[in-house]
Amino acid sequence: MVPNSARTGETAESAPVVLMVEDDVLIRAAAAQYLRGAGFVVHEAIDVGDAVAILSTADVRVVFADVKLAGPRTGFDLLEIIRRDFPQVKVLFTSGVVPADDVEPTGVPFVRKPYFLFEVERHIRSLLA
Repeated sequence: MVPNSARTGETAESAPVVLMVEDDVLIRAAAAQYLRGAGFVVHEAIDVGDAVAILSTADVRVVFADVKLAGPRTGFDLLEIIRRDFPQVKVLFTSGVVPADDVEPTGVPFVRKPYFLFEVERHIRSLLA
């Protein structure tokens, strides 16, 4: 079987880098695996601190983050940091508990949990276009 990156003509060096910020290990692992199979380079973070450390060292193009994360800081806090320190990075939010109406004022696209992974991929590709 040919890897998706070979089918799309992307190499590991040219594949877009996505940062998945999710505190639920099963959700994070499944989504990260799917996105890797779709040709993305995927970094994983459990909270805002981990995410900022990765953003500081990797050429991340899109952050796919849960709004509600473990610890005192939320996806909204992460968005504030990204807009201030990493303005070139696009953001896609998800949540199973935070209403879409709470996310709408941020202007960030939102995918409700539970989501279909192909839907997440479509949103990420749209942000990259």
